[in-house]
Amino acid sequence: MDKLVNAGAPGSLSRGVALLKLLATAGVRGMALTDIAVKAGIPHPTVHRVLQQLVAERLVDRHPELRRYRLGPLAFELGLASATFYDIRDLCDAAMVNLAGASEDTTYLVVRSGFEAVCMHRREGSFPIRTLILDVGSRRPLGVGAGGLALLAAMEDAERSAIIERVAPMLATFEGLDAVVLQEACMQTRKRGYSLIKSTINLGVTAVGQVFYSSVGQPMGALSVAALSQRMTAQRIEATAKILDVACKDLGRRLRERQMVEWSIQY
Repeated sequence: MDKLVNAGAPGSLSRGVALLKLLATAGVRGMALTDIAVKAGIPHPTVHRVLQQLVAERLVDRHPELRRYRLGPLAFELGLASATFYDIRDLCDAAMVNLAGASEDTTYLVVRSGFEAVCMHRREGSFPIRTLILDVGSRRPLGVGAGGLALLAAMEDAERSAIIERVAPMLATFEGLDAVVLQEACMQTRKRGYSLIKSTINLGVTAVGQVFYSSVGQPMGALSVAALSQRMTAQRIEATAKILDVACKDLGRRLRERQMVEWSIQY
């Protein structure tokens, strides 16, 4: 990584990281140089220079004919290396199995990726009619869905407002959802203590979500339970919210404990 670190201009490393985060949301098609510059808010020549450095380090790939950029093979390799101590699915699985068993409905694990919420894991309950509203690996704008809404609502006011402004153009694809509605949903979530989605994203489905925090108090992910709306009475919603709260608090504690153990092992 010497080329990137010694790129010359102040902030080259931070610019490189910003571009990598942006390309992480671009998918397999990648993104054109002009679009990258506009979305990153960085001058075109600077973006071109930093991208060249990232390509040289295999962190970014460039298609010579389409002239588009996407994450490179080294980004994948680094992700695999860090997954052993940052992948939280193993810690969440037991809690999700318990939640699915207690509720008989589908439980989801959602984490933040840039301005999106990504479904990392799910566990199905025993109820005959399954509410499989999210596939593992699927992405939605932050705030859309119970898990994403729980995450967005838990953020500081300034950050939350900036995110809503950023995702606002994408909300039109979800009927009845816009920036004003999303801001109000965040306020209701904070007041209520958990997120609640009723037939807004998926007709006939109600979902409850709760956030869990990192060791530094930052929203790290969310667990949610989704069921047919006819099953989700007011009493059931409250009961689901309570078991989610217990599960997320326990998960946060175990995440902090694991981090301390892993660091001690390193030394």
